[in-house]
Amino acid sequence: MADNVTNELLLEHLKKIQVTQAQHTRFHQETRERLSTLELQYASISRRVDRIDDQVERINRRLDISDAPVAGE
Repeated sequence: MADNVTNELLLEHLKKIQVTQAQHTRFHQETRERLSTLELQYASISRRVDRIDDQVERINRRLDISDAPVAGE
């Protein structure tokens, strides 16, 4: 009889552990998905900033701003 009660208690605890583990697994997966989204957004912004830097550099070369005298000097 005591063995039966012990086994039932163990099974209950194991089931609760499985539920908790499943919740942690879902949370971990959701966190990874969000991180992946953030990485993609960062890469997109980084590419845009690089393009803007390239455009500013091209404009500066076209206007020869780097060698032009500053007004008032």
